[in-house]
Amino acid sequence: MKDYEVTVSTGNRVRASTFNNVFIKLVGTEGESEHKWLKGAKAFRIGAVSTFTVSCPVSIGKLILIELDKQRLLLFSEDDWFLDKVEVKSPEGETYNFPIYRWITDNKVHYFREGTALKVYDDIHPLGQYSRQQELKQRQEDYQWDVYAEGIPHCMKAEGPLSLPGEVRFSFTKASELLLTATTGLAELQLEGLADSKENWTDIDDIARVFCCRHTDISDYVEEHWKEDAFFGYQYLNGVNPMLIRLCTALPSNFPVTDGMVFPQGQCSLADEIKKGNIYLCDYKRLDGLEANTINEKKQYLMAPLVLFHKTLNKLMPIAIQLKQTPADDNPIFLPTDSEYDWLTAKIFVRSADFSEHQLNVHLLRTHLLAEVFAVSLLRNIPAVHPLYKLLIPHTRYTLQINFLARLLLISENGVFTKYVASGGEALITILKRSLSSLTYSSLCIQDDIAERGLEGVPNFQYRDDGLKLWEIIHKFVEGMLSHYYKDDAEVQKDSELQKWILDIFEQGFLSQADTGIPQRFSTVAELVKFVTMAIFTCSAQHASVNSGQFDYGGWMPNAPPSLQLPPPTAKGTTSEATMLQTLPDVNATVNIMSTLWLLSQQSSDSVLLGNYPEDHFSEEIPLELIKGFQGALANVALEVRNRSLNVPYTYLFPAKVENSVAI
Repeated sequence: MKDYEVTVSTGNRVRASTFNNVFIKLVGTEGESEHKWLKGAKAFRIGAVSTFTVSCPVSIGKLILIELDKQRLLLFSEDDWFLDKVEVKSPEGETYNFPIYRWITDNKVHYFREGTALKVYDDIHPLGQYSRQQELKQRQEDYQWDVYAEGIPHCMKAEGPLSLPGEVRFSFTKASELLLTATTGLAELQLEGLADSKENWTDIDDIARVFCCRHTDISDYVEEHWKEDAFFGYQYLNGVNPMLIRLCTALPSNFPVTDGMVFPQGQCSLADEIKKGNIYLCDYKRLDGLEANTINEKKQYLMAPLVLFHKTLNKLMPIAIQLKQTPADDNPIFLPTDSEYDWLTAKIFVRSADFSEHQLNVHLLRTHLLAEVFAVSLLRNIPAVHPLYKLLIPHTRYTLQINFLARLLLISENGVFTKYVASGGEALITILKRSLSSLTYSSLCIQDDIAERGLEGVPNFQYRDDGLKLWEIIHKFVEGMLSHYYKDDAEVQKDSELQKWILDIFEQGFLSQADTGIPQRFSTVAELVKFVTMAIFTCSAQHASVNSGQFDYGGWMPNAPPSLQLPPPTAKGTTSEATMLQTLPDVNATVNIMSTLWLLSQQSSDSVLLGNYPEDHFSEEIPLELIKGFQGALANVALEVRNRSLNVPYTYLFPAKVENSVAI
């Protein structure tokens, strides 16, 4: 007899146990074992690692797969079992690893492949090919595309969180903490009578008392410095939206700023400063002509401003603001030399526009929705034995459920965003459509994006400096991994599963818009490496950079108003502290958005940080060494010394703070 030592590891998570009978069959190149009952009443408890012997009359050769099923006992109901992995030691001394990491919820036979990564054309055994096909057939039933709205990336079809396949749902810990944070915040607001108050703010200091026990060091700094021009400029580099500002190489024709406006002492000229690379521009043209929301039965206002900045003394200082796109007598260009409240009101309208641009384009579309596209296409087209699946699956964790909840609770007809944000009504889908139509592949790749926006030489640009470091580290890791499996360009070209993955992304995510520059197929290893680097960077570092600071910079509402209730001033000298307070959103809009930003800024206790892989999808020596090298490179990113000299520390791209996936 030939004895095979089988070790079964049950997941260490809530409700992972099973009391059903578990059966296994080993399938090899030269035969298979019997359908063996793995006896043991307590063998499959939470976190249990149990070993069994499966005997065969003769060797069954190299193991290809295992068949697993569980059958309920007569007096027990069917239960769900989360199986981490199975390890099999053969009588010849070989060890075979079977990474599983999924819920088994029925009594059907499930096929799991041995852990060595195999591309489709390397998988030559008929049983391996069959299991590969069956897996993808089932996945394409489980993960179907849906259209939330025409003109935006497609999403996964789901009736509710519990209709999602078990392996992509939140853990009990994640779900519980999210619910607790949300209900606690709402209870506080209800208790204080603020969540339903449709009154105006009458004293700006009252805003600080809403969440007096919920604040951060940065939100405190924002409250103190939000009126300052230097801090206003700083946020366009290191706040939650570092994606809009760009070098101004020529003044837009619809922004008629003159030298006399911005350099009244004649100290320099716009033409000279543009030539020197000292003038920068933010243009919110995507927001032009939109119908703003109605909140508390009151019309709201959403502008599409243009803002000019001057680089001076290593700072970006705003020097001119025009609140609407078309120049006109009733659309004045506001300047720092104007009255205090004229200039402050202009900046408030800009910050409100930035709130919508950030939330809908930079955050929702460019991280959440794209991450979902990458994930659904992966699950539909790439089997678990494929190296790309093993590389990318950790970067899809929780994304499908968090996006379902975002559509349900934030941007649906009764969602918080829809009810309390100026762009939350008819404008919402229009902004997403415009954003997708103007999105480019190069803008998703930080090196290309920084170069295209002309931001290589901007001082004190922590997002750029930290982001480029992480991109380089991720790129080196991805290059090592994929070059190990694809020895030349021809191997990339003939991988049909890989080509289906990228075509699905192009068609379902970017709606077949060729002018985005998104590839429709891969021709070279280098093309593949760049795209996979972008996908991982988007799901991890980029999301962290535009998500983690939401409460830091939005917790003090006047710095990022979700909506504004008065139209912009049409002439100078018409503003005051009273008109500013009347312009800011009502109490209920303020507190509901602040509570949401607090929720979205909280990291779960079971979060998995960039470079950490608690699930052992890879088993070969070289990939495991590459993972260690990746983790070592991330650990060596030293940013603390830099931050000691900063008034506002920039920590959003610390590897120890970046999650592997879009999980919140």
